[in-house]
Amino acid sequence: MLELLNSLGGTVFRQLLWQRASDLDLTYAQSQVLFRLAEHPGSHMGDVAKAFGVTLPAVTHIVDRLEEKGLVIRGDHPADRRVYVLDLTRAGKALVEELEAIRLRGMERVLARMSADDRRRVVVGLVALVDAAEGASVNDARTPRARRASA
Repeated sequence: MLELLNSLGGTVFRQLLWQRASDLDLTYAQSQVLFRLAEHPGSHMGDVAKAFGVTLPAVTHIVDRLEEKGLVIRGDHPADRRVYVLDLTRAGKALVEELEAIRLRGMERVLARMSADDRRRVVVGLVALVDAAEGASVNDARTPRARRASA
């Protein structure tokens, strides 16, 4: 199953998405930071590093490049001068919207090639996958003692 999910990532719609990003000399990591900031405006640099499981210097390097491209702005935290907050510029927001539209159009083309029955089965499977993931994160967040008590 993991192989199937991974192969989905290499399909045509993803290739189109990253072709556009490549045209802009945008790395995969840079694009992921843009998507993260679109979902979480005003994030701290440390929050972004934590979200991707990388070091603060690694995120700083990525943000430096995005700032040079005019896609991200780094601002001072109002209460803590040691902390930077990150936001997308107007150009950054427009790029994220463009990349999202490319991804959605690609997905629509893929779904159009599937029968209605196959699309329904995919939805049922994805709902089950999301439910299992949400259940796993709730269980992982509980203490070992709480997990044993509910078993």
